[in-house]
Amino acid sequence: MFETLAKIFNVKELRGKIMFTALLLIIYRLGCFIPAPGIDVSALTEFMQKMMSGNNVMGKVLSMADMFSGGAIRSGAIFSLGIMPYITASIIFQLLVAIVPSLSRIAHGGATGRKKIQQLTRLSTVFLCIVQAGMISQQFLAHGRTSGLVSSNVGNLEFVFYGIMSLTVGTMFLMWLGEQIDEFGIGNGVSLIIMAGIIARMPSSIGSLFTDAGQPGGIGIGKIALIIVLFVMMTLAVVLITLGTRRVAVQASKANRGRKVYGGQRQVLPLRVNQAGVIPIIFAQAILSLPAIVFGWLGENFAMFRSAGQLFSPGMFWYTVFYVLLIMFFCYFYTAITFNPNEMADNLKQSGMYIPGIRPGKRTAEHLEKIMTRIALAGSIFLSFVAILPQFVSRWLEIDWGIAGMLGGTGLLIVVGVALDVVQRVESYLLMKNYDGFGVAGGKVRGRRR
Repeated sequence: MFETLAKIFNVKELRGKIMFTALLLIIYRLGCFIPAPGIDVSALTEFMQKMMSGNNVMGKVLSMADMFSGGAIRSGAIFSLGIMPYITASIIFQLLVAIVPSLSRIAHGGATGRKKIQQLTRLSTVFLCIVQAGMISQQFLAHGRTSGLVSSNVGNLEFVFYGIMSLTVGTMFLMWLGEQIDEFGIGNGVSLIIMAGIIARMPSSIGSLFTDAGQPGGIGIGKIALIIVLFVMMTLAVVLITLGTRRVAVQASKANRGRKVYGGQRQVLPLRVNQAGVIPIIFAQAILSLPAIVFGWLGENFAMFRSAGQLFSPGMFWYTVFYVLLIMFFCYFYTAITFNPNEMADNLKQSGMYIPGIRPGKRTAEHLEKIMTRIALAGSIFLSFVAILPQFVSRWLEIDWGIAGMLGGTGLLIVVGVALDVVQRVESYLLMKNYDGFGVAGGKVRGRRR
């Protein structure tokens, strides 16, 4: 393993890509400490810690958003919105392309069509940034004059305007960084930025865990050991499910040419167990955060809405029920629009492949759809388990929400998925240069075991 890591830097092209990617990620982390205009960072940090430590709806929503921004919200940085508006816009247009015929025709129009969809996604990102930045600026302004979050030298309209401009520009700059990593670096740029933000939060969570353990009546050694064991087990489970596939046996048709028989080789068609990835969890969180934010804001002004806001607070019973149902729904929905059994059956038929015992064409499509429906159920159950695990761990072990979030949820899925993607891309470069890979993408190491 260490020899393989050392050989990475022997490949000049790969070394340059890794160093370029690392440089842009460092720039991203530096931007997370540049405060937006008119913000008192020390007062904001104190206010955010008070909000996130409290058992209220807005505090839990802010804690979840701060995880994806890498702590930028806590410091009032220009990257407070993170890259999530762009992710949301991309997912929305990906779904619209599969539903709206006009957008589908544009998307299937070659490079020009894809470029137009990308432009529409960027415009939608700007719109989402303006809306979200306006909401954050208004919230800061509402609490800022009394707690000192907002500088007294800045007017209300001026603060909102500068807040919207700085946060929107920050997100668009992050989007540009992601595109540069895609073109000149290694890995998916947007995913790497999200992963860097999530990993940046881990040292502070681990530090608070051991700080609490050193205080009287804090977390004991037994709980810390149990948290470490759960983290290792959940990471292993996420890796297995992320790489897990249902291998469907296919066989090539035989052809006689003279006295020789060509074809007839058996191959496998891998179908991913977790076809939808982390998208169902992101969509479910986005939908459930809307009533939590609305009822949380109304609850601050009207007592009648406080109980309704608690129902949609993360960790509550009805929140968990709707959370699981939405995850399973979006898992099936996204799998249905990304996996086309008819197209796959036609491709198999045209390439002279068939599933043994299944007639080519319509029967093959029905067979593939039946298999995908079953494994989608397994994938949705696993995603639901990973998503709600931090809630039960937080209550069971009586630990902070941020610490429990390391044991599951969106953060762990993103970190594991992106890390595996980077490892596979690095391995492909090593295999092209006749080096041994890590054994993840099916390189020489796995071949020698046969």
